[in-house]
Amino acid sequence: MENNMIQLTQGGAYLLNGTEIISDGADAAAQIKNKTGQDVSKSEAAKNTIAYSILESHNTSGNMEKLKIKFDKLTSHDITFVGIIQTARASGLTRFPIPYVLTNCHNSLCAVGGTINEDDHMFGLTCAKRYGGVYVPPHQAVIHQYAREMLAGGGRMILGSDSHTRYGALGTMAMGEGGPELVKQLLSQTYDINMPGVVGVYLTGEPVKGVGPQDVALAIIGAVFGNGYVKNKVMEFVGPGVSALSADFRIGIDVMTTETTCLSSIWRTDEQIKEFYDIHGRKEEYKELNPGEIAYYDGMITVDLSKVRPMIAMPFHPSNTYTIDEVNANLKDVLHDVEERAKVSLDGAVPYSLQDKVKDGKFMVDQGIIAGCAGGGFENICAAADILRGSYTGSDGFTLSVYPASMPVYMELIKNGCAAAILETGAVLKTAFCGPCFGAGDTPANNAFSIRHSTRNFPNREGSKLQSGQISSVALMDARSIAATAANKGMLTPATEFDGEIGKYKYHFDANIYKNRVFDSKGAADESVEIQFGPNIKDWPAMGALPENLVLRVVSEIHDPVTTTDELIPSGETSSYRSNPLGLAEFTLSRKDPEYVGRAKDIQRAEKARMQGEHPCQAHPDVKPVMGVVKQTFADASHENTGFGSTIFAVKPGDGSAREQAASCQKVLGGWANIANEYATKRYRSNLINWGMLPFLIEAGELPFQNLDYLFFPDIRKAVEEKAETIEAYRVCVEEGRLEPFTLTLGELTDEERQIILKGCLINYNRVN
Repeated sequence: MENNMIQLTQGGAYLLNGTEIISDGADAAAQIKNKTGQDVSKSEAAKNTIAYSILESHNTSGNMEKLKIKFDKLTSHDITFVGIIQTARASGLTRFPIPYVLTNCHNSLCAVGGTINEDDHMFGLTCAKRYGGVYVPPHQAVIHQYAREMLAGGGRMILGSDSHTRYGALGTMAMGEGGPELVKQLLSQTYDINMPGVVGVYLTGEPVKGVGPQDVALAIIGAVFGNGYVKNKVMEFVGPGVSALSADFRIGIDVMTTETTCLSSIWRTDEQIKEFYDIHGRKEEYKELNPGEIAYYDGMITVDLSKVRPMIAMPFHPSNTYTIDEVNANLKDVLHDVEERAKVSLDGAVPYSLQDKVKDGKFMVDQGIIAGCAGGGFENICAAADILRGSYTGSDGFTLSVYPASMPVYMELIKNGCAAAILETGAVLKTAFCGPCFGAGDTPANNAFSIRHSTRNFPNREGSKLQSGQISSVALMDARSIAATAANKGMLTPATEFDGEIGKYKYHFDANIYKNRVFDSKGAADESVEIQFGPNIKDWPAMGALPENLVLRVVSEIHDPVTTTDELIPSGETSSYRSNPLGLAEFTLSRKDPEYVGRAKDIQRAEKARMQGEHPCQAHPDVKPVMGVVKQTFADASHENTGFGSTIFAVKPGDGSAREQAASCQKVLGGWANIANEYATKRYRSNLINWGMLPFLIEAGELPFQNLDYLFFPDIRKAVEEKAETIEAYRVCVEEGRLEPFTLTLGELTDEERQIILKGCLINYNRVN
């Protein structure tokens, strides 16, 4: 990727008056003194970020190093809210203590599994009535667009059970987490984290015509993902370039910050954001936000918006970025690089080549999608309409689908004529739906190449199935360049080549659409309402407490540089089973390691027997010889005090979605732990902990075990209770009759997290019997 667009400081930096950057160094204090006449410490200047002030106002611990956050509002969608509410109900939930919005934008089509998707929707509606929430029916809005239009507020904090919960452009610090973290908020508990670092994103200049928010976002992601520059930190957007961007443009960048692996985001606000709130009839929610006179950041990303050019994230990650001009000018080299990366991502499961996409020296794509929380915004679609106007997508294999992010956006596109301009080209205009973003809609043909203004392009994300020999791939682009490509009937084209006018359209928000269709309890719970259950909605199975010792079998070993949550639990058609823990668990790792489920269930037989008071060796033949070796050194170990289960090893698991099922599916199959060199995101590690799984860390290098080995963890319960810095474990070598020691760690755990692990899961920790 060209690097003249993005610059990163090597260390921290000070921002003076929002306009001048001073890199942290030996003479930084002197420079600041000379320019401002003030002596300032780094620690005091760090309190002058926007992020610090918002976190401070929501922290209940009294200690800004150890935060206990209470959020203002919660939001979920229909592949997460059933599990969340079922977990909270098991813990004594009687009403939603804060506004909780249940949107329905993932299983909207109700097309897989009979009645189970609409059953989930009716469950959500009746729960909103019983517990005092808000229910947004299918096709009305994708989760994040509804939150922007109706929930965001200056200086507020929102927690959502979707990883792209990002409303920083509107002055709201929002975080996407696994469902158990929302359960804690529903039970009036807190979100506990160390004070995160804050990285400034200093914007200068303004974008050239044809460059959109996805281009800026991809340029940033390409610069910071691989080096972990913003991992688990807050990105704070500042600088004069912010004012050069409309609210919609800022929103389009902001939603993609998730793909950097940052914790959250926040932007300085101005008159354009004030106008956004005015348009949506919520002017009281606007708050002007700016950093203090002297603010310190743990890093600084400088983005020259004028230098950003149309970008493309090639398969299979949003950080695999190039300018479109680079791709077109170096097709052979770029495609070869992508194919080599694919060998790792796809494990060689299917042949993969992009060479057949080159026709007469031009790269031809098969499908375009503009959709969801990233692409379905008003300005994106209007710009696409202007670029497409008068062109035709053609009658060959290329297709274009456009999904406005909400019905109010759709209505305005109809009123201003942009909808008609799009439809006339041969494109298809659809309702608000997240399907193309997670593999449940617009799956292209085998070996097809899809360009999408959506959030992710992981393997399988578009719906292909490697285990069935099916593969297609997704590249991420901005709506403008997707439209330019569509106008050229699929020839990859940057929107900067479009020489016509891209207009500025006035947006009018029609609040009646929601007033007439969305159920809003106004916070009033009605205990007389009976919750409507469908036959697929199941309670969580019983889960035991952490035993004194553990015998774990390694049932999957993954050496990819990063393992996504889509690979841990596939999205797409499996989403219909997310209200059925055991049913969904059958899909665990199915596209990455099809042997996993059988292996996990095999060793789980021993633990099930033990929990029922039977001897586990009667359920599994390996138990007796394994325990025989263990007892040679640890004579007190027995089936009464030793649990049996499974673990996986992955180099860096958990990139991507916040969905808790990536962990809970392992748990219900008898998983007790993950072993990793590091965890890709805080949210995945939190999901492991909340499901009572040990988040082990092991130093990178040659592993002291391999797949199908048995591992013994003596006194593991004591180690968790007593906060042991290291965990002693052993590989059980049955044939040699000996134990081989090795060492792991658990990383930092709060006292509450330790108790959750000891109890066996968050449900057990909170259970009311």
